[in-house]
Amino acid sequence: MGNNKIEKVIPEEVTEEKISNAMHFYLLATKLKNKIRSGWDATHWNVKSERIESIAEHVYGTCILAIALESEFDMDINLEKVLKMLTIHEIGEVLIGDITPFDNITIDEKANMEHEAMQKVLETLFKREELYDLLLEFDSRETNEAQFAYLCDKLEADIQAKIYQDSGCQRSLDDQGSNIVFNTPLVKGMIANGAKDAFDIWYEWDKSKFTDSPVFSKTLSFVKKNNMNI
Repeated sequence: MGNNKIEKVIPEEVTEEKISNAMHFYLLATKLKNKIRSGWDATHWNVKSERIESIAEHVYGTCILAIALESEFDMDINLEKVLKMLTIHEIGEVLIGDITPFDNITIDEKANMEHEAMQKVLETLFKREELYDLLLEFDSRETNEAQFAYLCDKLEADIQAKIYQDSGCQRSLDDQGSNIVFNTPLVKGMIANGAKDAFDIWYEWDKSKFTDSPVFSKTLSFVKKNNMNI
């Protein structure tokens, strides 16, 4: 057995208060495993599946996507920082749930709700300010890491939409009576312009976000052309 140590602290510093703070955050944050992604629910895309994706599964997917793309392409990023950013980027949804752009909440209202919730979830941690700053950096999208993380977040949702499409879980466009997304002029225009299925709408909705990145734009095109149900 080796003698490597993973800790710098002395035993006296391992207090019940610190353990309690860490466990409070852990237990609260991991409730995301039981909260679903609203985009797939009965009032949005109404995916035909007994079990739809949780927020935690989406978070995991964004991290795996970041690792995969950074492995294959020369990205000017700090991957460790990106992964930390992605791991906590949905943390506020533990308290407020997954709010979509179609839920009658303004961008500013959503941001205020999310930031307040993020602070509450992080409040017991010693490094709460550092982690909260990462969340604000993610939202601002002004650094390479934040931009890369943001694009991973968006592309992962598109990939999941295609997985549902290729698995036969997406309803046809004439079976979307309860879908509030269909009430938007932009989506109606996409259908009028030839969108054939649910993923066509996801693709058209998000493709402009990836215009400045060949890696992301070409990956989205690959997803569109290929079966994601492996």
